[in-house]
Amino acid sequence: MHPSAEAVGLAPALAIGIVVGARGARNSRARLAAGALGVALVFAAFVTELEPLANHTFLWAHLLQNVVLAEWAPALLVLAVPSAVAARAHGFPLFRPLVALPLWLVTYFAWHLPWVYDFALRRPHSLLHVEHLTYLLAGICLWWPVVHGRHSAGAKAAYLFGAFVLASPLGLVLALFPRPVYSFYAHAPRTWGPSAESDQQIAGVTMAAEEALVFFAVFALYLSRFLRDEQAVGAFDELRATRG
Repeated sequence: MHPSAEAVGLAPALAIGIVVGARGARNSRARLAAGALGVALVFAAFVTELEPLANHTFLWAHLLQNVVLAEWAPALLVLAVPSAVAARAHGFPLFRPLVALPLWLVTYFAWHLPWVYDFALRRPHSLLHVEHLTYLLAGICLWWPVVHGRHSAGAKAAYLFGAFVLASPLGLVLALFPRPVYSFYAHAPRTWGPSAESDQQIAGVTMAAEEALVFFAVFALYLSRFLRDEQAVGAFDELRATRG
């Protein structure tokens, strides 16, 4: 095991937050299971062999940690928030779609700038933890309007489609760029596994495929709800016209 501050500090703090938030509020088993899975993902990403691989050798390992913190875990943690608790945060500026999405995109792209990325990796006991925490917080802001926002299904579908379209170039650039983008991994000692160029291609393809899967799955869910609602409204209007 290779525990980091995220595993021994952040994951337990998230677990405590879920327990405290659920006290006195009606919360389904599904929501609690989502929260438990979110905490488990954070813990696993930073306590297993993935941690030293990300910090010393492979870009794909670090990007996998990033998507756990910026996309997967936040979505599950937001799902775990009871409706009564979420209602108290209604109107919070950072949870508004036109704020949350740009905040997430800026966070994601800023930390992936080559000089920023390398600078953080060379400070694994300080700045790298800040990077990971900001990913998680920005991810929570991103998913909040989807899970707890009072917007229509169509608006949520458009929001998710925009998130996918605007974020996808990052993975594609990493997959298609002919030279290593990050000097930290270009000069990392490798006794096994892919070369620096292949590592970057694997990382980029993995990121692009993961975003397509996650965002399009949820996009399809809300799009189907939107179409079903539109069909129901159309049927109601037709029935009212017939009776009129």
